[in-house]
Amino acid sequence: MARTALVTGGTRGIGAAISQALKAEGYSVAATYAGNDQAAAVFTEETGIKAYKWNVADYADSKAGISQVETDLGPIDIVVANAGITRDAPFHKMTPEQWTEVVDTNLTGVFNTVHPIWPGMRQRKFGRVIVISSINGQKGQFAQVNYAATKAGDLGIVKSLAHEGARAGITANAICPGYIATEMVMAVPEKVRDSIISQIPTGRLGEPEEIARCVVFLASEDSGFINGSTISANGAQFFA
Repeated sequence: MARTALVTGGTRGIGAAISQALKAEGYSVAATYAGNDQAAAVFTEETGIKAYKWNVADYADSKAGISQVETDLGPIDIVVANAGITRDAPFHKMTPEQWTEVVDTNLTGVFNTVHPIWPGMRQRKFGRVIVISSINGQKGQFAQVNYAATKAGDLGIVKSLAHEGARAGITANAICPGYIATEMVMAVPEKVRDSIISQIPTGRLGEPEEIARCVVFLASEDSGFINGSTISANGAQFFA
């Protein structure tokens, strides 16, 4: 029987690539989304992957959604916490609301996603927790104090979960993508995009599928000794 994988924010961008890559490897995949019903419907029609709508910032909503996924597809063995938002502003202009929205989704949302699944993983003595962080959680970024703080916090989550889950056969790892050619990045003016690319030693944007391949490896049986680690997939930008 195929293992079940849950991908939050899994119907668009990097999340969509992850969902499709896991399905191609034989996993039963559930993808979540927060608000774009039309995009989710198109995604499901094109891929055959069922999309579930809930707000990862709400614990009760997440717990109920996860329960429905497990009823439909079986116990969740792989969870990819990918859902995230930005509310950018220079720190002196950042509002408490902008701070709270990002923390609730990007940091608390990881807790809300993993916590309801964790007991089942411990009971079954197997689990793969994969959190999609960001290069900006490693190096910081102008006008992203809120976002960078959450993505750095995500790294602390996986390191701690790795300690707690190791003896139960659970791994927890993070992936920090650099700038990836998603719909959002490709929509910025060409001059801005060229400026971004000029800072990447590889000389190009990453592809969503490249992040997805990292996830597929971390989800596999072969990755069992990799635990509490961070994969930096950024074209050497962080090391420039």
